Amino acid sequence: MTDDQTPEAPETETRSGRPVVRLRPKAEARAIRHGFPWVYSDELVVDRRTNALPAGTIATLEDAERRPLATVTVNPKSKIIARVMDRDAGAEINRDWIAARIAHALALRARLFDQPFYRLVHAEADGLPGVIIDRFGDLAVIQPNAAWSEAMIDDLCAALIEVTGVTTVVKNGSGRARGLEGLTEETVVLTGAVSGPVPVAMNGAIYMADVLGGQKTGLFYDQRPNHEFAARLARGARVLDVFSHVGGFALACLAGGAASALAVDASAPALDLAGQGAAAMGAADRFATRQGDAFATLEALGAEGARFDLVICDPPAFAPAKPALAAGLRAYERIARLAAPLVAPGGYLVLCSCSHAADLTQFRAASARGIGKGGRRSQLLHTGYAGPDHPMLPQLAESGYLKALFFRLD
Repeated sequence: MTDDQTPEAPETETRSGRPVVRLRPKAEARAIRHGFPWVYSDELVVDRRTNALPAGTIATLEDAERRPLATVTVNPKSKIIARVMDRDAGAEINRDWIAARIAHALALRARLFDQPFYRLVHAEADGLPGVIIDRFGDLAVIQPNAAWSEAMIDDLCAALIEVTGVTTVVKNGSGRARGLEGLTEETVVLTGAVSGPVPVAMNGAIYMADVLGGQKTGLFYDQRPNHEFAARLARGARVLDVFSHVGGFALACLAGGAASALAVDASAPALDLAGQGAAAMGAADRFATRQGDAFATLEALGAEGARFDLVICDPPAFAPAKPALAAGLRAYERIARLAAPLVAPGGYLVLCSCSHAADLTQFRAASARGIGKGGRRSQLLHTGYAGPDHPMLPQLAESGYLKALFFRLD
């Protein structure tokens, strides 16, 4: 048999009755042994029987020499055809197994935070592939972004309640990741009840999280340390927060003593929640909103001659995948070019990216080009990342997606 021919098809079952999937001869089994959590579709022997496996099937992964490597979940519909669940090839994936993973994740967050408001599970980095769980006190939101977690959502919910004691669990089944897995969109309350936005105290600010209708789970916990750093620059400052969502940087800066904050976002409901947060923290008189397209609003503010002491731009992922990288970098450069002239001399510009396809070097270069084209000179003061409740799996660069660049402009 040549290297280009399909290897012998894998056996349909192990001795325990579980399906077996096998790496192709040229696939890098060593990466799996060293902790890489994904197998791509061109690395696996895929025949009629493998294609017939229901999405989310638990299987044993073998190398090309039929040596067991790991317990995986298989989704023939996904480019990531197998995700490592456990490096024990005989692990039983059930409610107890899920509960143990959640308990391990909870132990870290309980050490980091005084109050139960954080990202509890950060997918592969916490050993639950494709699963996001954000906690809002007695309420938790699960994003089951991998097929196995959709199939085992009842076990996930039960294990979550058992370990944490939360009383309300929301399933947020929306977003690009689910589409890549071939999953449909659905947001539903699995247990308990949701009466309205959930107030979240963070960095001295109060945010209103819409856990049913907001973006993602309703709040972006990942920016917590970057909000805190921005607030240190905001005392007495005029602040502009573009792509503000529910108040993001703006409310943190108000809590840090900003003289005023203007929040810009395309979403009227998000800005309404931001206003509610400002009112709840007694800062409504220093807070204003402006609804509209971010690029158009930046251009309009420039034409108006507006100036701010601190400008923050925290856009959605312009480069969510490699095919969008070139266009995404141009968009980041344009944001920097339009934002830089709005910064008063000696003021600060914060540029953020949550695009894992654009690495730090590429994003920093695009930002610097934009600032230069905006006619400004800069110093890079600080580079921020996601908070520790968003741990990074060292073998998976995609888990370290967030970058925040803090510049001082002449």
